[in-house]
Amino acid sequence: MSMSLGAELSHQTTDSKLPESGLGALQGDVWLTIQTYQAQSLIRGRRAADGKPAIIGLIGFADRLKSLWHAIRFDDPYADWWLLKVEEGIADIRAQLGGLQQRMAALMATPSSSLEFVVAQSSRPQRVSLQFANPYAFRAAQLLGEYDQLMCADRTLRHLGIEMPMDLVEQVAASGRWVRRIFALPLGYHCLDICRQDVRQQTPMAIRARERMGDLPGDILHGERLPALRPVVYRQIEGSARQGGDEA
Repeated sequence: MSMSLGAELSHQTTDSKLPESGLGALQGDVWLTIQTYQAQSLIRGRRAADGKPAIIGLIGFADRLKSLWHAIRFDDPYADWWLLKVEEGIADIRAQLGGLQQRMAALMATPSSSLEFVVAQSSRPQRVSLQFANPYAFRAAQLLGEYDQLMCADRTLRHLGIEMPMDLVEQVAASGRWVRRIFALPLGYHCLDICRQDVRQQTPMAIRARERMGDLPGDILHGERLPALRPVVYRQIEGSARQGGDEA
């Protein structure tokens, strides 16, 4: 996957010898390598069919994040709230997967015999090009990659007959559901074209947002608790520009 990063300059140069044309966007390639079919199935997910519910995969998750990212630019506090849920959810599940991986690594490192082995990998892994528009989609890709590594360790231990504690077996079996739950998080957000001012004034659309998405936490509304990574808010910029024009 290629990525494009807009070049943002916080200052202006005064060197008249420099060309007037602006810098081009930074570009690079990002790839995700998948070893197991469990992780592969979560790249694109599954459509609802034959009475089975749909499963949102990494690609669908990233696509739904676009509406959140765009709504934040127009000061939608519910979009901030949902993106924060995504941020915290990814961090929590990555920490849990990391704990399971450490326990499995300890089992593989236990010197019980002269057997030497390495963690199994696919003879034909899938290499996926990622072209995402915001950093949380890439964090989700890292999450999927770590789940894939966990599945490789699990299959290795099972193949070698190394016994695992029952609680570890159960948590590893549940880990796929943890990842799917994160990928489904953006489904709870509904873009209703509102901003913080609407919520403060309790406009009809803000009331509808509350009915559909719940009571907005006060610290989110007042901007005291926000996602660590978020786009610039256009409406705040426009307001600042108007204030600056009035003062001039």
